[in-house]
This record gives sequence, structure tokens and C-alpha cells, in this order.
Amino acid sequence: MTTRGTEALLGGLVDYAGLFPPAGLGMAEAVSEYQAHRGGAAAFMLGRFVVPAARLDELEEKGKGRWPAKAGSGAASERGPGSPEASPWPLTALVGPALEAHAEAVLDFAARHTGQARIDAVELSARSAAEIEASLAVLPVGMLTYVELPLDGDLDPLLAVLRERRVRAKVRTGGVVPEAIPDLPSLARFIEACARARVAFKATAGLHHPVRGVHPLTYEKDATRATMHGFLNVFTAAALARAGMKADELEAVIGEEDPAAFRLDESGLAWRERRLDVAAVSAMRRDLAHSFGSCSFQEPVAGLRALGMIA
Repeated sequence: MTTRGTEALLGGLVDYAGLFPPAGLGMAEAVSEYQAHRGGAAAFMLGRFVVPAARLDELEEKGKGRWPAKAGSGAASERGPGSPEASPWPLTALVGPALEAHAEAVLDFAARHTGQARIDAVELSARSAAEIEASLAVLPVGMLTYVELPLDGDLDPLLAVLRERRVRAKVRTGGVVPEAIPDLPSLARFIEACARARVAFKATAGLHHPVRGVHPLTYEKDATRATMHGFLNVFTAAALARAGMKADELEAVIGEEDPAAFRLDESGLAWRERRLDVAAVSAMRRDLAHSFGSCSFQEPVAGLRALGMIA
């Protein structure tokens, strides 16, 4: 049985990115995996299916028979409104650098699959305010957008543009090589800067495990091992940043390696002596830290089960 704190922190937390390394599944296998997760015991944690805009045609082909039939078809009429089969698949599409072509692909796909699969968001990368503005000029108006920002420069001007344009940030938290993992100060500064600027964000890559620790970076037998960030660390840090914690203190939260330091219960979330109630956790998920993309859904779920945080 999940607690109120568990539901507030983990609900819809994991965007499934099975197409991307280190899993790197084919489209058919990733679609099958996502469909299975939608019907699994941990489905409450599952967010969007992540797909490159350039592969939407491939998703359309492999998704046939997997997502709901269009309204008015015999298959659709046999499904109850509350069943998983009746719920459109939520998608996030990665766009760029061919932005115009990708924006057109997103709109065309959405028009063809109303009620079956909905593109809830698009994601792109930018390194400057001018690049952000140029990208947003091409993308569909009103589309929920996440912009991946570099951690090696001044974040404040970029976040100011995102806030003004009502779009969201994205941070890369890992990869398949050690140098892709940001250090503690960089990640802490990013989270504090987003909280200060009141710009929501999502994370991508590397958050396969609940708590920071040493793990293989890929699924190869002789894979390189490195210290990987934990998603409980990152989202707890976001909750504490929203409550006013500064970057130097956030480093300790992000760097925590003792699973016993984190607690989820009926009253909310705690890290060591710091506690946040359910309302604060829910507000953090709504206003600041939305989700993280992971090529594996099984690993985050298995890690939480091993800690006794979910059934």
C-alpha cells in the first residue's frame, strides 16, 4: 500500500525513454514495454513515452493495436472509459535541430491520433537566450516545452527567458560515460536557480536508482561503474529548494548515500531532520520538479521496492 507522501512524490514521475541509451530498445520493443508498464502495479509512477519527433512515423506504425482505437470504432466502443486501453498515450517529442520539420511532424501526428496518443510536451536543447527565442518561434504556440540548458554558464539569463516565455527547463543528470554526470555543485546550483526563478524543470538520463551510489553506467557485462545521482536525492532537493534551501545545503541532499535518510509516509517526505508535508511535496511536483526521463522503468521501481517504499 502506498502512502500519501509516496503518491505525492512519485505519481507520474518517470517518463519512459526506452528508445535511448543505455537501453536503446527498438521501437516495437519499447512500445511493448510501455504498454506493459501501463497495466503494471507501479503504473501510478509512469509518465510520458519519450520519442524523437523524427521517429513519430515509426511510432505510428508500431503503435497500431497498442493504443486506443479512434472514437466511434467497434474496438473503442467495447472499452470502458476508465480502462487503461481507453486512455490516450501521453507522449513527449524530442525536437531539433530540424525544428521546422519536427514541429510539422508533431502537429500532423497529433491531428491523426486524437484520442489515441497525445503529444503533451516537446523537448529541445539551447545554449543561449537567442537560441531559445529562435526555437520557440518555430514550435507550435502553447505547446508545453522543456529546454535543456547547459550547466557550465550563467543560468539566470536563460531562466529569465524561460520564465517570460512560460516554458520549462531540462537538466541532464547523467549518461553512459562518467563525464556526463554533473558534479554536486553544478546540479545544486541548477535546482536552486530554478526555484529562485520559479521555472519548473525535468531531468533526463542517469536517474535509474532511488539513492546516489556507485552503479554500472550501461548494461554491458564489463560496464564502467561510477557514482550516479539518485532520483530521491534530486526531487527531495527540489522540494527543499522550493522551501528556501540554498545550493550549499542542497549539495548534502543530492550527495546523500544513506537510503535510511529518506522517508516517505502518510505525512509527507523527510530527509534526515528536515520534513515536508504532503501539500509541500505536491506543490513541488506541480510548480518546480515535474519528472525525469529514464530508459528503464523497471530499475527505479525495483529500487524503491528494495527500500520498502512501494509494494
